[in-house]
Amino acid sequence: MSQALRQSRIHQLVKQKGYLTIDELVAHFSVTPQTIRRDLNQMAEDGLIERHHGGAGVASSAENTAYQTRKIQHLAEKTRISEQVAMHIPDHSSLFINIGTTNETVAQALLGHKGLKVVTNNLHVASILSNKPDFTVIIAGGQVRSRDGGIVGEATRDFVHQFKLDYGIIGISGIDDEGTLLDFDYQEVRIAQAIMENSRYVYLAADHSKFGRNAMVRLGNLNQCSAFFTDQRPSQSLVDYLTQQQVDLHIC
Repeated sequence: MSQALRQSRIHQLVKQKGYLTIDELVAHFSVTPQTIRRDLNQMAEDGLIERHHGGAGVASSAENTAYQTRKIQHLAEKTRISEQVAMHIPDHSSLFINIGTTNETVAQALLGHKGLKVVTNNLHVASILSNKPDFTVIIAGGQVRSRDGGIVGEATRDFVHQFKLDYGIIGISGIDDEGTLLDFDYQEVRIAQAIMENSRYVYLAADHSKFGRNAMVRLGNLNQCSAFFTDQRPSQSLVDYLTQQQVDLHIC
């Protein structure tokens, strides 16, 4: 059994049981304790489970992984995703880019474009794109979060509603098996919803660690997106759902 498949099944078992010991997982998969520990440590880093002494439980749905940790997690995968997203953004387009480390990587990938007009509530995205003299970068007003440079609040949401742009690029913290998009911060979700409402095309960029991940706030559903960019093939049920809902799937 591959590591990816074993970790996927561990994740399913933990969600079903709530908590499993290392010994139980060793017996179930017929592998060494060291192998299970490596799996659990990796899954905990990805935010899929909560690591405990001697086992693992369901990950918290109330608190996200720290920004500096998320910034370096799956960086190669995020880079591939971002390059594909950038390929689908024409020169001289208008677009929203919201909060998230993947979106910051998308901003880097867009530096080869010409004449973009960008509205963002992400200070890091604004800093990256403002280096291009032919870009127009507009920063949303609101409260700046010190932990990640995100701008949130009612003023931010009202600001976004003043625009109707070609593309909205959004990230997400979790995607469940029914295509529900989940996140941790209610204020951040309100901004993302406004971006989706005011974009002609919505592009979701999220790596495989978001599949099946818990978070407590419902943002929306994959069927509200025009395209989904990720680095690994989702479950067959999710692939079938995307096909049914006519959402383009790009595996980068």
